[in-house]
Amino acid sequence: MALKLDSYFGSFFLVFFFTWFLHFPAEAAVKKYQFDIKVKNVSRLCHAKPIVTVNGRFPGPTIYVREGDRVLVNVTNYAQYNMSIHWHGLKQFRNGWADGPAYITQCPIKTGHSYTYDFNVTGQRGTLWWHAHILWLRATVYGAIVIMPKEGTLFPFPQPHGEAKIILGEWWNSDVETLVNQANKLGLPPPTSDAHTINGKPGPLFPCSRKHTFTMDVEAGKTYLLRIINAALNDELFFAIAGHKMTVVEIDAVYTKPFTTRVILIAPGQTTNVLIKADRPPSRYLMAARPFMDAPVPVDNKTVTAILNYKGIPSTVVPSMPKLPAPNNTNVALRYNNRLKSLNTPQFPAKVPLKVDRHLFYTIGLGANPCPTCQNGTQLTASLNNITFVMPKIGLLQAHYFNTKGVFRTDFPDRPPVQFNYTGLPLTANLATSLGTRLSKVAFNSTIELILQDTNLLTVESHPFHLHGFNFFVVGSGIGNFDPSTDPAKFNLVDPPERNTVGVPTGGWTAIRFRADNPGVWFMHCHLELHTMWGLKMAFVVENGKSKDESILPPPKDLPPC
Repeated sequence: MALKLDSYFGSFFLVFFFTWFLHFPAEAAVKKYQFDIKVKNVSRLCHAKPIVTVNGRFPGPTIYVREGDRVLVNVTNYAQYNMSIHWHGLKQFRNGWADGPAYITQCPIKTGHSYTYDFNVTGQRGTLWWHAHILWLRATVYGAIVIMPKEGTLFPFPQPHGEAKIILGEWWNSDVETLVNQANKLGLPPPTSDAHTINGKPGPLFPCSRKHTFTMDVEAGKTYLLRIINAALNDELFFAIAGHKMTVVEIDAVYTKPFTTRVILIAPGQTTNVLIKADRPPSRYLMAARPFMDAPVPVDNKTVTAILNYKGIPSTVVPSMPKLPAPNNTNVALRYNNRLKSLNTPQFPAKVPLKVDRHLFYTIGLGANPCPTCQNGTQLTASLNNITFVMPKIGLLQAHYFNTKGVFRTDFPDRPPVQFNYTGLPLTANLATSLGTRLSKVAFNSTIELILQDTNLLTVESHPFHLHGFNFFVVGSGIGNFDPSTDPAKFNLVDPPERNTVGVPTGGWTAIRFRADNPGVWFMHCHLELHTMWGLKMAFVVENGKSKDESILPPPKDLPPC
């Protein structure tokens, strides 16, 4: 009964809030939030454990703003871990100080200290999210960002009756940081998660989870907007709703050409907005997600479910299950991604760079470096252009802004040191990488084309790459080795999808373009937490432009000290 009441009032609030946001005049352009980082005991899958939370909530609170607002989030850290928060997908123009990745744009917030993230939401609207950006703490420290359009501006698609957030996550029964530390001592990956979650709940297919099931109430004949976020640490996920089609209208807070599908694919870090119409016989239907993995890599292959409940249907009705693709169904994944296109209208144009100032080619590789104390005498690692990124001890943005010497070098290579058949037979020899804090310096307002090429060093694998500080256009992708003589002719330079996180296909490549019009130090990394930890990351130093308005803002007075 409590679940039904919770579901009823939750759905009522969604409709009420949505209507209020569309019709109530904005009172102020400044939105203030208080984030208290607290440890709280939480029980899932018959296991209770202390987890790090924001304001004792799991997932954390939603940031509701309108395009054009200024946002102040004061984060006070009461937990035993250092903390930093990243506002994933917000461009933070000239304002890397508010971006959040620890030791990239700031030193972390120490226990007992506070820091106010102060940023403007400019030229963006849709669904983004926030998460911890230090250690593996984003396993439980995450939440949604909902950016409504400017006052009086409607969505460029049918206005929904209501909406709901669907935040996909992972749950471990054991303490995640303990598992990670133990694995690092062995030089091996930590165990996969024990369950996936929707809004922090694993759903009725798991033990002790009947009360830990998210339910969304709908009225027959009405249309609803789902804001879907993949907050999982290591798994790309297929998502479907039994009996219902979804119309994709937005990815990574950018409107798309609408298309209808029975399943979506969403990588860690990505967001997808879909419309669903409650046009099936009134009943109870399961929403479900499970991993996509088309490489010989272990994943948590269990299925998370939530309930789409037509109002008036009793909870005794057994909900039907959607048909999800096989976990290794590459064709479904590629077909889905190929259907994504920018809306590209006069109001929402796709400003694809047609002229390229700088061509970059980065190989993605796994590897192994000597480690005498590790289980096999080696430590598994990862690299871009054979460079395993070493995190500094102070923030790179501070070092750049104050011209501190000896913190990083700006000689990250534009190409790999050796050319080879990147996606041929598995390569299991010469797996050592070079270590370094090496960045790529980029001229202000220059246009960049970056080819991200997967390799078969140890194994091929799909990698979702996230670029901080920018959106980019995914102008092309393919399986096998990128061919610079033939593949660029196939690029979509008219309406390619615009994103902040893109999946590089297993044994393939992805081409992105962006304009470097945001001065600062901007992190780029694989959004699989395991690979980020192993060094699959780098950063761009975008130089200042000629004017003050094209230069990095001064640091805030409360920036955490190192």
